Amino acid sequence: MKVHILDDWYDVLRGLPSFALLDGHDVTVWTDRAPDDATLAQRLTGAEAVVLFRDRTAITPALAAQLQGVRMIAMRGQHTHVDADALGAAGVLFCSHMAKDGPSMSTAELTFGLIIAALRYLPDQIAATRAGQWQGGAPLGRNVGGKVLGLYGHGKISGAVAGFARTFGMQVHYWGSADARDRARAAGDRVADSREAFFANSDVVSIHKRLMSETRGEITRADLMAMRPDSVLVNTSRAGLIEPGALLAALQAGRIGRAALDVFDYEPVTDPNDPLLSHPRVIPTPHVGFVTAEELDRQFRDIYALVNAFADGTPQHMVNPEVWATQT
Repeated sequence: MKVHILDDWYDVLRGLPSFALLDGHDVTVWTDRAPDDATLAQRLTGAEAVVLFRDRTAITPALAAQLQGVRMIAMRGQHTHVDADALGAAGVLFCSHMAKDGPSMSTAELTFGLIIAALRYLPDQIAATRAGQWQGGAPLGRNVGGKVLGLYGHGKISGAVAGFARTFGMQVHYWGSADARDRARAAGDRVADSREAFFANSDVVSIHKRLMSETRGEITRADLMAMRPDSVLVNTSRAGLIEPGALLAALQAGRIGRAALDVFDYEPVTDPNDPLLSHPRVIPTPHVGFVTAEELDRQFRDIYALVNAFADGTPQHMVNPEVWATQT
């Protein structure tokens, strides 16, 4: 089959062991982002299968209607950015492997790395040292041990972060939905007395939830304004979980000391003057929580298996299975 892979911005997939699973297919890898739907649809002319790189490209009804010759789209994980009904109307099968094989340790590792970087002012210390300022050129850092880590959400990644935190001597408490709080209590984890107490009493708040229609914007301006002026907010999950404008407002009001962000409202962020990217109290990383060689190889191995199953006439993990009946 002719297979197109979208949005491999690092241009690394061809060098990973899992890429061998596509041997025998005619594969095209796109390493940049198409500027609009019309350009993307043109690029995909002749493609039979399309592989999505997480949620870097949204499949909208407008895009789905322009796809010519595409028979299936494959990805791994949550797919709120894909309109499966629109794909169905266009006759395109959509398959997504909703893997339950443990947490993304790469994301958990980056999260804790950002916590250390924020508390110890590592970007500032590095910049000062390179500028010839040997100590004193950046704010004085603080210990990680003894700090209170507030984990917003109770799942596999937050559990891995909690393990790192306890090893470093942090105290951990949780908040989130009623279900999340119940799971935390059942697991013997500490839950904050109230939502306001969670944000007010955490030295570090780290967000770990899936972005869905019901969770979009659920962390409000009032939540962030309850944080202390020396506190740290870490978000390696999704920017859309925070109310639009709330984070910038809290930073400008001095209610958050530092924010370490791996996710932004619109990605990729390429404007150096973006108000969050350029903010002096923000540590930005370019959504690399899941972008390691090991993690990408693990995830794309599952996706390529979907492509091969479809090529063999036995598609798996179908989201709109009614389409397969029309293709056979």
